Amino acid sequence: MMKVAKLLHAKGFHVTFVNTIYNHNRLLRSRGPNALDGLPSFRFESIPDGLPQTDLDVTQDITTLCESTMKNGLAPFKELLRRVNARDDVPPVSCIVSDGIMSFTLDAAEEFGVPQVLFWTPSACGFSTLLHFYRFIELGLSPLKDESYLTKEYLDTRIDWIPSMRNLRLKHIPGFSHTTDPDDIMINFFIRETERTKRASAIILNTFDELEHDVIQCIQSILPPVYSIG
Repeated sequence: MMKVAKLLHAKGFHVTFVNTIYNHNRLLRSRGPNALDGLPSFRFESIPDGLPQTDLDVTQDITTLCESTMKNGLAPFKELLRRVNARDDVPPVSCIVSDGIMSFTLDAAEEFGVPQVLFWTPSACGFSTLLHFYRFIELGLSPLKDESYLTKEYLDTRIDWIPSMRNLRLKHIPGFSHTTDPDDIMINFFIRETERTKRASAIILNTFDELEHDVIQCIQSILPPVYSIG
């Protein structure tokens, strides 16, 4: 996200980079108290992630963090947008670019009447797999019925119904799909986030067209305008 923000800034965009308070403070501790002072046209802001304070030097649990931001991220983000729009020294918010799994920003973009771009950081192949993950559930491939299915033979099950994805096996699918819990948070989280992606004004994929041309074309056929970073 930071590299994308820098690229946009280099093209003349005014950027407000929003992080969680937790990560914002970690950056300050590691890089110094003035590390995020920014520039008049590249500023840093932070919002709470909804989690109780923990050891300040540990990485947060990803599952807990995803669930918390999904439930608690919208309200403080909208409040931040209001504060930015009320300032006289910066232009009003005209576009929101967010991480693909922070889809609560879509609701804010619609309320404030600005376009929303989602940046998905996996490769196009990785994103396409997540995009079609609902089919794994429909076909009974995830969640696993029980741990006896965690065998080499079963995980070698061929996946041949994701467009332009050849020689794909069940073992290549993200590890959260190998759970035996039908209520697994990450399964439901990614299905929700990829479904909401369809509401975005545009999508940026963390890949190059020459590397994953066919997969990108397949994604472009079912989603809003899709762009690679190169």
